[in-house]
Amino acid sequence: MRAIYDVPAPAKLNLFLHITGRRPDGYHLLQSVFMLIDWCDTLHFEVRQDGVISRTDVADPTLAPAAADALPELDLTVKAARALQAACGTSLGVDIRLEKRVPSQAGMGGGSSDAASCLLALQRLWGVHLPADRLQSLALSLGADIPFFLSGGHAWVEGIGEKISPVQLPSARFVVVKPAQGVATPAIFGSPELKRDTETATIQGFAANAGGQIFGFGRNDLQPVAQKLCPAISESLEWLEKQGLSPRMTGSGSAVFAQLPQADSLPDVSDAPKGWQIRICSNLASHPLAGW
Repeated sequence: MRAIYDVPAPAKLNLFLHITGRRPDGYHLLQSVFMLIDWCDTLHFEVRQDGVISRTDVADPTLAPAAADALPELDLTVKAARALQAACGTSLGVDIRLEKRVPSQAGMGGGSSDAASCLLALQRLWGVHLPADRLQSLALSLGADIPFFLSGGHAWVEGIGEKISPVQLPSARFVVVKPAQGVATPAIFGSPELKRDTETATIQGFAANAGGQIFGFGRNDLQPVAQKLCPAISESLEWLEKQGLSPRMTGSGSAVFAQLPQADSLPDVSDAPKGWQIRICSNLASHPLAGW
């Protein structure tokens, strides 16, 4: 196999995100349900015999940094490829081309999803295989959200992101709004105003909210701090509320989302501020690469 093209990397939405504590090493303990949606990046891979790992951006070929840490979020793919290369001891390399559609600094896991799809695709391209537990451990060392994107579907996530339990979600559609401004995740987690003692929930309690009510379960503990740091988040939430919807922020923002109550219910985007990305999304039945 010399190439694999059109590899999808779907985004996620956090249906809720609770911070239940903090470990002595500073990592925050969380509970969340991660939901896969059909807003995807696409990656293309071509094998190299010289061991070199490169990445270019299809939309902007100038985004081809020599070092993996030059653009940390975008280049999680490079870090993932290098980590897998080292773990498997392969002498092969790869040229990665990325079609970036999922916005950055959105709380939608775009960079983490790219890295997960990269790990799965490169195992095929290079003819290598790590046991599932080793692959998950490698993924967690790269980023807390990456193991979820390897799990194959929607999930109840706990700990620092490493405790993953599959959940079933009903089909639904959502409007996702990404304002032009982003917000830095470390600033949110470093804030003294962040609530870090939310009562622990249970997956059984979440599942008991049958039907569409599960999309209104809990809250996002990061949202109040994020709104202070990025006023555009509040503007996005208010805009969706005026549409008669019940929005909340996903992840650490700045994207927000709301469930659409009816199949033919579409928000009026005529008064949306310039620079906002607004997209109608459906949740996925499973990850497109499930079983790879």
